[in-house]
Amino acid sequence: MNSATSSPEFGSVIVGVDGSEPARQAALWAAAEATRRERPLHIVYGADTDGRALYVSVESVERVREAGRELLDASAAAVTEQFPGLQVNTEFSRAAPVPSLHRSAGLHGTIVVGNRGMGGFGSLMLGSVGLKVAAGAKTPVIIVRGIDNGAETGTVLAAVRDEHDLDSARYAAREAQFRKGSLRLLHVWNILQSVGNVVTLLDDVDQIAGEHVHHLTAVADQIREEFPDLTLQVDAEKSVSVAGVLVEASRHADLLVMGGRRSPSYLGPTLGRATHSLIHHAHCPVQLIPRHGHEHGSES
Repeated sequence: MNSATSSPEFGSVIVGVDGSEPARQAALWAAAEATRRERPLHIVYGADTDGRALYVSVESVERVREAGRELLDASAAAVTEQFPGLQVNTEFSRAAPVPSLHRSAGLHGTIVVGNRGMGGFGSLMLGSVGLKVAAGAKTPVIIVRGIDNGAETGTVLAAVRDEHDLDSARYAAREAQFRKGSLRLLHVWNILQSVGNVVTLLDDVDQIAGEHVHHLTAVADQIREEFPDLTLQVDAEKSVSVAGVLVEASRHADLLVMGGRRSPSYLGPTLGRATHSLIHHAHCPVQLIPRHGHEHGSES
């Protein structure tokens, strides 16, 4: 790994609103994040009026526009009341919410969405817009959930699978710096997927464990070199459920950061099975960092 690699560039924070309570909470959380980063907050409402214009009346489209602009004004006012020094911009987009958010993020923006939208079925379900935003994102996405579960811990948790997660670990380190907190790197390996049967498990468990620890140590050493003043905790655990361990660990974190899967799946280029579980069940906000250029197999 190359220590000369620059730290991740953090642009504006972009949050989508739709009038739901989770979206309102996401907007306030995004405002706090923008304040920590000293970057502007961009509030977006994707009305999809272009798509609706073919089958609804002009009057109906105009009502949607008016409601959208009123929602943007109210969202901006609520944010400004709590964060008076923050630069806040609003955007009414005639396109659908997902492409509107992706376009607004540009090359370096971070998209923030609530854990469910107007069509959500329950507190554990990510809305379809949020799911599609996360699945197709080319810039970081944060799903805001678990913010009512307790006081802030000051800890950012980063899931590390191998050396290719160095980029997401860098994002996590910067997030910890923004919070003046600490970073925990956690590697979880599923022992049942690493071996073929019990006999192989007994013969090879030490070697397999050593290989997994090596991946974690390589990332940790690089983070220590690049962020020498950051308090760092490094842990490796084995389990039959990677997602289960990370969900439990998220109880004690303010933010969980993890890289997307390495190759596209039916869920999109960012979401694999483990990440899909975490964005539905984590106890804190989850930040997904898209991977670029790594195509070897991974199911996370």
